[in-house]
Amino acid sequence: MKPPESESKYYVLEYDKDDKLYVPLGLERKLSRYVGFQDPKISRLGSSLWQKTKGKIKESVKKLAKELLQLYAQKEVSERAPYIEDKEMENQFRAGFAFQETPDQLQTIEDIKNDLQKTKPMDRIVCGDVGFGKTEVAMRTALLASANSRQTALICPTTILANQHFNSFKKRFSAIGGSASGGENSLVRIALLSGLQTKTEQKKIVENLKEGRIDIIIGTHRLLSRDVEFKNLQLLIIDDEQKFGVKQKERLRQLKSSLDVLSLSATPIPRTIYLAMSSLKNISLMQTPPMGRQAIKTEVLPYSEKAIKKIINAELKRKGQVYFLHNRVQTIEMKTRELKKLCPKAKIDLIHGRMPEKKLIKIMDDFQQEKTNVLVATTIIESGLDLPNVNTIIIEDATRLGLSQAHQIRGRVGRSGTKSFAYFMYNKKDLAPQVKERLKTLEDAQELGAGYRIAIRDLELRGAGNILGKEQSGAINKVGLNLYSQLLSESIEKFKQ
Repeated sequence: MKPPESESKYYVLEYDKDDKLYVPLGLERKLSRYVGFQDPKISRLGSSLWQKTKGKIKESVKKLAKELLQLYAQKEVSERAPYIEDKEMENQFRAGFAFQETPDQLQTIEDIKNDLQKTKPMDRIVCGDVGFGKTEVAMRTALLASANSRQTALICPTTILANQHFNSFKKRFSAIGGSASGGENSLVRIALLSGLQTKTEQKKIVENLKEGRIDIIIGTHRLLSRDVEFKNLQLLIIDDEQKFGVKQKERLRQLKSSLDVLSLSATPIPRTIYLAMSSLKNISLMQTPPMGRQAIKTEVLPYSEKAIKKIINAELKRKGQVYFLHNRVQTIEMKTRELKKLCPKAKIDLIHGRMPEKKLIKIMDDFQQEKTNVLVATTIIESGLDLPNVNTIIIEDATRLGLSQAHQIRGRVGRSGTKSFAYFMYNKKDLAPQVKERLKTLEDAQELGAGYRIAIRDLELRGAGNILGKEQSGAINKVGLNLYSQLLSESIEKFKQ
């Protein structure tokens, strides 16, 4: 096909047998990138093969749309009283925020307010890169629930993260009369429920929750236990939602069909991206970095003790701290001894998930207070920890990490305006082509806010079939994820009507 004779500029799509399609600039919406995990079969221009393929996919999509709608139907028909804003309380709380909100943060807060002022329950995912202020969004949402005398539950994947959130919430809410004591005169009563408390303390908290003497409860999977009952739970916040299995999420939703759900994620799992693309889930993207934040300088290099020594000493010289990721509990003590010999001036400690929870918190507190300056850790550190003086991370064997997980772990540093560094090391013999591709993606996606892009790339590498189960993978590959999502979205809208 010859190019149109005009001054206009065109996108040129080249097919087999010298077929070419010219798409004028301005009609980019007609184009979408193929996302799948194998090369698609290209049909010739003018052939009926593509229409037949699309027709078959539409049929399978209809069936899936019905199934998905049945899952979400209960949520659709549920109603609850709309939330009413308390401007005075909101302004007072906002004044206690030590930073300037980013435009994305403000927009996300606005999206959530709009959701909550309707009678239909909210189901929104906030996808923001690590350190982009998702916790503040969660706090302001919980504040709105408290102002409407409704209970909030914030569930976290680890005790360390639950403990950190509890301390952050206490500090921020104290400015408006919030309290962790649960005193009757407190404006907002906050509590923590995790394995850190004794059985007696836990029993007391569960009792207070049931009686409505707690407004915001922060906890781990312990919140899913059968003995936990609420007086007036209305808002559920799931932090690091990709860490929770389908059954756990369903247990949370079963608590109440009209529950408002706010999911926070730095790298959404493919299924969540997918639901966000379709019309079943609302998404807010937070892609603007906070003011003064710098991108994390990322290097991929072969494992070397000489390099490790140089990296650690350089960070300690500028009075900073270091995470050293060694993801094997069996050998972590031996690795810590090796590092102590390598860097005798460093104050080194270690942490892993099999330690008693109270010991975990003590080690993290010592590290936070800079009593130690190098922390050898497993991937227990990947969830949400916010320590502004830790500005170097060394990942000893990056080949063992998935792309999303590696990006999440990299985000443990660079939480302040200080220049930060992430070193992904590998053993040359472990470098399979797919691993090489994964490490290259990490090195390429160094800019702030790369989390969402990495998640999409991760989807390509791991296979789009993970989204909806193996039976859909073939269909997704035939037309690509973008078109598949569009067809599903259209089908759902038709069924809704």
